[in-house]
Amino acid sequence: MGSNNRSTPTNGQGTAARHGGIVSGYVLRLVREQLGYTQETLAERMRVAADTLAGWESGRRPLTAVPVGQMLVHRHRLLQLGAAPPLLLALERAMEADVLLSSALGGEKPADQDPLGAWVMQRDLVEVLTWPLNGVAPTPLRDLPAPARPRRGPVPKGPELAAADRRRFFSRMRRIAESARGAEHFLLRRQALYLAGYDSAPDTGDWLAHQQRTERPDGWLTHWLNARSVAAVAARQGDRDRMAHFIAALDGDDASEAANLNYWAYWIGESPHVQLSDSFIATEDPGVWAGEKLLHHLVRGLNPEHGFVDLNIHTLWALLAARPNLLSSGASRALRDRLPVMLDSCVPSARARRELENIRYAIRLSRA
Repeated sequence: MGSNNRSTPTNGQGTAARHGGIVSGYVLRLVREQLGYTQETLAERMRVAADTLAGWESGRRPLTAVPVGQMLVHRHRLLQLGAAPPLLLALERAMEADVLLSSALGGEKPADQDPLGAWVMQRDLVEVLTWPLNGVAPTPLRDLPAPARPRRGPVPKGPELAAADRRRFFSRMRRIAESARGAEHFLLRRQALYLAGYDSAPDTGDWLAHQQRTERPDGWLTHWLNARSVAAVAARQGDRDRMAHFIAALDGDDASEAANLNYWAYWIGESPHVQLSDSFIATEDPGVWAGEKLLHHLVRGLNPEHGFVDLNIHTLWALLAARPNLLSSGASRALRDRLPVMLDSCVPSARARRELENIRYAIRLSRA
């Protein structure tokens, strides 16, 4: 099963140029609206032409084409005007997402030149990249206050990508996954498979299952990452059995438990360095990250409707076992409040319920 039945671009470079700035342009508009400026006023404050700012916001003039030094000047000026730092960070990630989106919608390129395999992506980038694909706003942008100035007319809820371009993006992810083979392209293939899992096409599950069966891991780490990817994609498709199998394989295996914690810490941005390969997952010293940010993230994920709730619970249990001092952190109260809700729910598996009980017991001991 491949992607031959899917549309392919007739003019890839034109497509890439046409959508080179839609995500960062939309976030820039959010920045402007939170500041309460019109396009004309903000353009004056940023010392650019109003048409230039309008082009940035629409994506017609990609922000990614602005020289790095000049973009730093604009960023500092927005900060001085009162732009919220989380919005400016989202703007940076949106520019990275536009680069990846433009590359995927452009022409074919050799695997060693594909930016998708250049570094290990983190959640803040993936959420921004998939925003125009699935309509789900990134976590930092979901609870923004209302714009300081009322919007005029109908306004899109997020960066918009035509259905044909979404299909083109997922077609590209499939082609990358099918052609990127060998240890040197494992990261590229893994990340393409992960993004392909967001495709709502009816054959996505079968295609992913076929791709995972054809994988031939060449070591412990690639085998572990492959198993995690299979479980994550299956959970997103509503199949919890593979995730249960993955969690069972973690339990009692120190190397796997450490890899799971390292992966999560990097994914949510607590691990301090951008990684160029997956090797850090098995080798990084857990002491380089504290765990409080990860604890906050996992506690927020204690929701019966969360697709990864069993993995969240197991990772939370393993984190507190490795770092019991976190029981006295600022997130411990929220954790105590969430435990009864989760234990009263019928969603967690029997294993997850035992782990929740163990966490509750550990909290009682820490307060004794």
